Amino acid sequence: MAIDTHTASATAPVLTQDPEDSRLSGRAKLVLFVLCAAQFMVALDFSVLNVALPVLGDDLGLSRSALQWAVTAFALPSGGFLLLFGRIADLFGRKKLFLTGLALFGAASLLATLAWDPASFLTGRALQGLGAAVIVPTGMSLLTTTFPEGPQRDRALGISGTLLSLGFTVGMVLGGVMTDTLGWRSTMALLAVAAVIVLALAPGLLPESRTTGERPRLDVPGAVTVTGGLLAVIYALSTAAQRGFGGVDVWGTLVVGVALLAAFVAVESRAVAPLVSLPMLKRRTVAWGNLAGLVTFSMMSTVIFVLTLYLQEVLGLSSFETGLVFGVQGVLSAVAGSLAPKVIGRFGARRTLVGSLLGQGLFIAALLGIGTGSGALLATAAVSLASMCHLGAIISYGLTVTSGVPDEEQGLATGLVTTTQQVGITIGIPLLGVLATTGDSLFDGVRTVLLIDAVIVVAAAALVALGLGRRAAQ
Repeated sequence: MAIDTHTASATAPVLTQDPEDSRLSGRAKLVLFVLCAAQFMVALDFSVLNVALPVLGDDLGLSRSALQWAVTAFALPSGGFLLLFGRIADLFGRKKLFLTGLALFGAASLLATLAWDPASFLTGRALQGLGAAVIVPTGMSLLTTTFPEGPQRDRALGISGTLLSLGFTVGMVLGGVMTDTLGWRSTMALLAVAAVIVLALAPGLLPESRTTGERPRLDVPGAVTVTGGLLAVIYALSTAAQRGFGGVDVWGTLVVGVALLAAFVAVESRAVAPLVSLPMLKRRTVAWGNLAGLVTFSMMSTVIFVLTLYLQEVLGLSSFETGLVFGVQGVLSAVAGSLAPKVIGRFGARRTLVGSLLGQGLFIAALLGIGTGSGALLATAAVSLASMCHLGAIISYGLTVTSGVPDEEQGLATGLVTTTQQVGITIGIPLLGVLATTGDSLFDGVRTVLLIDAVIVVAAAALVALGLGRRAAQ
């Protein structure tokens, strides 16, 4: 999402009270409810199906190695098209595109609910991801253009961020309960109903919002190259994890993807209105902060995926019991969210970021102590503590990236934060998660993934510490 801070602020906000007053009017609360409900719904979709994967696979005939596509089919378009739809919304109207995304998301959820074979289900998931790629940037842009900069926007963003985190946790617990009582299809039906409710409320509450004056150009070459590159690379890696790198189609798609991403860098260096500001990435805090964000999101999503399979297929826990494990994780993450600002206030965002990454990596390493006969208690404790560190990393990396950035460039910085988050969630499972499902032993595969995951996070902590510790000019 690329928010132009000059033009975005030109649209009239819905609020009329003093912008220095953090209190929200009745109408502003309703607007915030609609926008947060949409973001909550997308966060729910990232997690509600996780605990249902083994049951879903048996029902639709998805093999263990193909289960990751139930997650990747959603995450791939949601990350790949994020920048494109964010810019289209800036140019042609955020409200219109937001409503379109809601309608697409609802229809796709209905298709996934009624799926009769793997192809129809994965099609529904992919269309859900496309709808999410519309909803996330347009919803965030509507929020920042509706609430004026200052206490009101800070409060709105805080509520939105809390509900995003809560949505992931609620999805894990709710997914377990619904799968055990109503079947996995009920999780998709829930999303369809949620989309209809938000779509019914949004038109009368949300103001239209688009850039005014001289509109920036749509960077079509940049959009085509980055979207095509991300899709091709992730597809190639996901396919290779199932069939190996021996296929010509795998190598061909991978080469095309890398070439497109290289072309994207070249295009952005010359574009008048780039999707991603390359000079912005030269800022030390932006570059290293986003690396930390990419690692913390991608590696934590991978842990959740492989632990879901371990708890159900190795230990034999039900979907409901698995949901409870992640429910404990969610409660402790909420505690971490309330403590993180105090920790950051005392130690600073950069130190908190490095410490959080290190803690996440070490607690993931503790998961190597799980066994085939027991391990639920260790898994609950270790993944919960790792998630507390993960949430600390999320909050501190966002602050690190945006610190020291001029007001007129804050939109570009926050756009990079959002993009990093979505891409991180997208690439983790295709890169590592499927290693757990393609070997002879699921348990051995899970432990291999956890080991690699922990090493990557700890290494990233060391690199970020070195990168942010250098005193070169920004």
